[in-house]
Amino acid sequence: MKNDRLPRSWTPVCQLDDIVPNTGVCALVNGEQVAVFHVTGGGDADVTVYAIENFDPGSQAAVLSRGLIGSLGERIVVASPIYKHHFDLRTGECLETPAYSVDAFAARVENGQVWVAV
Repeated sequence: MKNDRLPRSWTPVCQLDDIVPNTGVCALVNGEQVAVFHVTGGGDADVTVYAIENFDPGSQAAVLSRGLIGSLGERIVVASPIYKHHFDLRTGECLETPAYSVDAFAARVENGQVWVAV
């Protein structure tokens, strides 16, 4: 995470089935745009959700939810659709320009519902 703020509260975002596997969506959580990603590893047991800020500091646009998901080594990343900077979905770290790192938020799936703590 870019900063060490603690989660304020868990907020329901959408049903997991509302997010196409291996893509992201943008959700407004407590007034903040959050990019929420549904990442699969091949089986239902390997489904994970991640949440980071949607704002890309490099392009100054709220576009990270529309980026392409992939991996670089052991890291699961999203590539910004504008300048292709890679953001670690677990930490929010920008791999090319650490100064562009974004906040990462706790996310979980419970009874098919995606929850994010901002």
